[in-house]
Amino acid sequence: LLQKVPLLFVSCVNLADAFVPSGRLIELVDITLPLMADTLPNPFSDEIKGIATASGIPLGEVVLFNIFYEVFTVCTSIVAEDDKGNLIHGRNLDFGLFMGWDVKNKSWIISEKLKPLVVNLDFKRNNQTVFKSTNFAGYVGMLTGIKPHMFTLTMNERFSLDGGYIGILEWILGKRDGMWMSFLTRSVLENANSYEEAKALLAQTKLLAPAYFILGGNRTGQGCIITRSRLLSIDILEIDLKLGRWYVLETNYDHWKEPLFLDDRRTPGMKCMNQTTQKNITLKTMYDVLSTKPVLNKLTTYTTLMQVSEGKLESYIRDCPNPCMPW
Repeated sequence: LLQKVPLLFVSCVNLADAFVPSGRLIELVDITLPLMADTLPNPFSDEIKGIATASGIPLGEVVLFNIFYEVFTVCTSIVAEDDKGNLIHGRNLDFGLFMGWDVKNKSWIISEKLKPLVVNLDFKRNNQTVFKSTNFAGYVGMLTGIKPHMFTLTMNERFSLDGGYIGILEWILGKRDGMWMSFLTRSVLENANSYEEAKALLAQTKLLAPAYFILGGNRTGQGCIITRSRLLSIDILEIDLKLGRWYVLETNYDHWKEPLFLDDRRTPGMKCMNQTTQKNITLKTMYDVLSTKPVLNKLTTYTTLMQVSEGKLESYIRDCPNPCMPW
């Protein structure tokens, strides 16, 4: 982390300046958000304070860096079962929409600043791996992870009128009965010991923001998209080989609704999966699907591939060559 401190500091400042270019927001962040750190549950509160102390970055800016992912991640996640019953989980993490377009380089400023912060983490207890994750240095929640030989998990943003902004505002005002999405995913990766246990926690825990949880297990048929409101599970779509559904794919729209025509990554993603076929799905062909434009776009910071049976997690920092969709 200390090696990435200058990059983390620049990213924190850029996040604030993307909204208020005058620099006044970062002043407000430095004054008010340190107070919010004390309201966060442990161990997250202590870890955020520790990162600020160790890095020298103002506490308010580290808090800002950690809460932005509750409302601004735009992603594609896929869980697929091959013809031998192996589960493969892939995801593109897209971040930085409308946060400053670099006209000269044709890229999103925040997305480019985040790429050098991508790290693969191995969380151990008693010198044994508990789970692995692809993450950003300085971020204490989890967006992408694997509990080897048990389950894989990714989280996608679900846009809603009753969205993350409302939950964060309620938290600031003192209503704190919901859980931060990325804190929940980390808690599940750390504590759940089966696909079914993880599924129940993700479906039933009250949240600060709506979300899609994409979960893969270690047995045939164990793959699902959990569509969440802040209060409850609205829908669970599962792999069902009897219906010919050998994969589930989620972007940022309810699967029973048409995606926004300006942001349809689902249709080309499903077309690629169908052309790949169940017989030929592997980590390599999953990577190919996630490299197809516009599934790969200018917001894509990294691609992660996971195979639960081998406990494998591998990640790639991405660059979408022109011509490429902004999102």
